[in-house]
Amino acid sequence: MAEVRNQKGVSRQILLMTLWLTLLMLVVKVGAAWATKSLAIVAECLHTVIDGFSTVLGLIAISSPHRIPGREIWGHSRLEAMLALLLVALLGFACLSLSGTAIEQLANQPTLAILPPIRMRLSVIGLLAIVSLASVGLAFFERKVARTLDSSILKVNARQILQDAWLTMFLLLGLLGIWKGYAWLDPLLAIVMVITAGLSCWRVLNWQLPLMVRQVAIAPEAIGQMVRQVQGVTQCYDVRSRGIVGRQVLVEMRVFVHPDFLGASEWIIEQIDGAIRDRYGPVQVCISIEEAQDDLQHPFETLRSDQSSREMDWN
Repeated sequence: MAEVRNQKGVSRQILLMTLWLTLLMLVVKVGAAWATKSLAIVAECLHTVIDGFSTVLGLIAISSPHRIPGREIWGHSRLEAMLALLLVALLGFACLSLSGTAIEQLANQPTLAILPPIRMRLSVIGLLAIVSLASVGLAFFERKVARTLDSSILKVNARQILQDAWLTMFLLLGLLGIWKGYAWLDPLLAIVMVITAGLSCWRVLNWQLPLMVRQVAIAPEAIGQMVRQVQGVTQCYDVRSRGIVGRQVLVEMRVFVHPDFLGASEWIIEQIDGAIRDRYGPVQVCISIEEAQDDLQHPFETLRSDQSSREMDWN
């Protein structure tokens, strides 16, 4: 238990450090965009906002007492759902505004001769290059710690930051072209950055918040059939599951066992856990063992519990 708490503490510290560095990088990029009047740099700031959002989701998952340390269940609470909606609204407004401005510039004046010149400077490009290298170093450091702690949250967050760093390096090449006088590259790069920002946002939501709608990971009837095959088990009720099959699934249930098998509760739990794990991959099973009651009521009780488990709203 102490080791688990220590791993969570280390992961939380890494994510907090990552969040502060991400915010610092965002400030630098916003300052560079303001100084150069570059739409492309403004659009690239959206990727940094998404990185910060991914880090915040990781902090929420690490701080939640209901998540499994190291292999947190990818789900969401009301807070995470609200943050996701706010992020999508912010990105939607920003992407539409930037895309509209960039397309207007390209369509009305391809040479951009009558527009205020972009004040691109080598000092700004060098500063963004340093920021990009710092992002790469941070991502590799976080990935190394993630492998040591076997933390899926750190792995996903490191991957997200690394992809943003590669995009920043791609942007630097375009900024060099703008500095050389190819001003039309700025709105073109802005459009590319907006498109990739949408893809990046979808990737974060898909990996860290896949349960934005009501659903169960495994059919309750399938789990109930497997559990009832274990010796000593008479029935199981309140079967609930969430997560993604193949990644990590949390399964909860109440199991009724014959009075003669109450002393073998741990063995029964191990058998149930092994059977579900062999069929569905990584799982975390939470089982409440109870003494069997009147068997005549079991079929109807099972039917009602299976129906109710389908309607569970996982928060």
